[in-house]
Amino acid sequence: MKPLLLVLCCLFSVMAAAQDGQEAVKNTIKDFFKSFHAQDSVAMKATVSSTIVLQTVGAKKDGSQYLRTENFDDLVRSITSIPDSVQFEERILDYSIQIDGAMANAWTPYEFWLNNEFHHCGVNSFQLFKEKNTWKIIYLIDTRRREGCQNTSE
Repeated sequence: MKPLLLVLCCLFSVMAAAQDGQEAVKNTIKDFFKSFHAQDSVAMKATVSSTIVLQTVGAKKDGSQYLRTENFDDLVRSITSIPDSVQFEERILDYSIQIDGAMANAWTPYEFWLNNEFHHCGVNSFQLFKEKNTWKIIYLIDTRRREGCQNTSE
């Protein structure tokens, strides 16, 4: 009976540690979007690595696909320059997080709303690195589309 109890205790502690790690990754992403929506450049930069890579996958008007690499500082300038009269919100619909040591991946489907109207949807794929007990976003790639979204207002 004691060996079974020991195995169960070890299993539960491993599961709890995995959930804690997933929560920490999720919180980094939530902090990123909290600062994104608040247009807080300092807080946004605090959630990412200084060498972050930022890319977008999308479709051109002719239907062909493109991959665009963006500069993170340009994104920050773009977000912080949005006038107060414009409301924007990226709504994360779900989190699928995987962790191996100091590396994590988070797959987050989302909807983007502009002035309370649905604008587009897609998926973010975050790669994170745990540095000095802090998760930092090192790579972010997203898709953007207007069709095939779960939004009911289409």
